[in-house]
Amino acid sequence: MIAIVNYGLGNVQAFANIYKRLNIPALVASTPDEVSEAEKIILPGVGAFDWSMTRLNESGMREALEEAVVGKGKSVLGVCVGMQMMAKRSDEGVLDGLGWIDAEVRRFDETSFTQTTHLPHMGWNTICPDNGNPMLANFSNGARFYFLHSYYFQCKTETDTIAVTEYGIRFSSAVNCGNIYGVQFHPEKSHQWGVQLLKNFADL
Repeated sequence: MIAIVNYGLGNVQAFANIYKRLNIPALVASTPDEVSEAEKIILPGVGAFDWSMTRLNESGMREALEEAVVGKGKSVLGVCVGMQMMAKRSDEGVLDGLGWIDAEVRRFDETSFTQTTHLPHMGWNTICPDNGNPMLANFSNGARFYFLHSYYFQCKTETDTIAVTEYGIRFSSAVNCGNIYGVQFHPEKSHQWGVQLLKNFADL
């Protein structure tokens, strides 16, 4: 069973609908017990970093989430701000992140852009994946995903990055450290590529 953590943010039902079509057991988890009993976990997120951390902290599910991921080593997939929350900190706020990956979340520096680009980074963009990672199996360099963000994930350890995307700079669009996975884009909005990625996560 895959638990999609419902702490008030993110397109939780969209994930559940995709897994229903794939005939893969998944539920929208709103209690600590539902998180604890899951085999794998999806942590979605939208909006500002501090607001997302506050909502998670107030949900009553953070302790169960950390025990499942850090204590028991269950696979987790963070999506968009859900991925950013896995870092130690963010330029966007003052609260600590979950600290599951040695990383920081940085704001894109628009003054460094050499082409006509603006923030937020919004819309479709390609990823350059590490095809050796099972999370990105069956993808090519032409795989396209939907992005919406003004901040990017900066890993301290280069090998934690498993896909990069170009937007002014090359940034980490997918990461993996042990049982912890994250994607900056929205697979639930990314048509066949997103469906494949969510299937890959279920198959880990």
